[in-house]
Amino acid sequence: MGGTFSKLIKQGHDVHVVYQTSGNIAVTDDEALKFAEVCNDFAGENLPKDINFKSVIEFLNNKSENQIDSLEVRKLKGLIRRRESYAATRYIGLKDENTHFLDLPFYETGQVKKNPLGPEDIAIVKEIIARIKPHQVFAAGDLADPHGTHEVCLNAIFAAMKELKPEKYMDDCWLWLYRGAWHEWDIHEIDMAVPLSPSEVLLKRHAILYHQSQKDRVMFQGNDSREFWVRAEDRNKNTAILYDELGLAEYEAIEAFKRFDY
Repeated sequence: MGGTFSKLIKQGHDVHVVYQTSGNIAVTDDEALKFAEVCNDFAGENLPKDINFKSVIEFLNNKSENQIDSLEVRKLKGLIRRRESYAATRYIGLKDENTHFLDLPFYETGQVKKNPLGPEDIAIVKEIIARIKPHQVFAAGDLADPHGTHEVCLNAIFAAMKELKPEKYMDDCWLWLYRGAWHEWDIHEIDMAVPLSPSEVLLKRHAILYHQSQKDRVMFQGNDSREFWVRAEDRNKNTAILYDELGLAEYEAIEAFKRFDY
């Protein structure tokens, strides 16, 4: 939903982006090793105390197949994802203080298999919603995600918003689900369509490409061999073609959303 994200910022809305998980499991060892070696070369002997890059390099160089990453390696991989996120949101025009990282506990197993969603996860999501008191919540509805993380994150939002529903500020809060990485909504399921110009499509592409660790060799790609930015762009353009064929206005691309009544 990068195009819609950009439009909301340019229109002057108070926009926040919330990353529910650290995303560390999706960073390859080679990518982490590259960053560890750069940091080690730069810091020399004055290594920071929170991550010992020499031990990270040693671990990655000697890691056996299916071995769980050490805590330091997981921290480094999470920081890589976090800094890529900042780069993308800054490019679109969001202030750093409006970017939030929840690092939900269910994700932090160090393995592909995650823990079940727990009360602590839901409480963290509730806290950020209660703090911001949004009028609109946008969430990824890609339940075809082969890794399964999107579904768990979505269930955390459903549970949190359901528990918050009695609060007065929730009377004017709508939940919108978007797709794109694996499937798009069927045309009859779409409740809101946001048109994009050619320049907005390009801006969205560049923002996605800031997530460098998720390019070229995506770890949880599914059966579609295309990169994520290509998938999203193709699906947005295909939605625009479908709307055009229905006799509606012609656009370069359209981002589609389905409203969910929690």
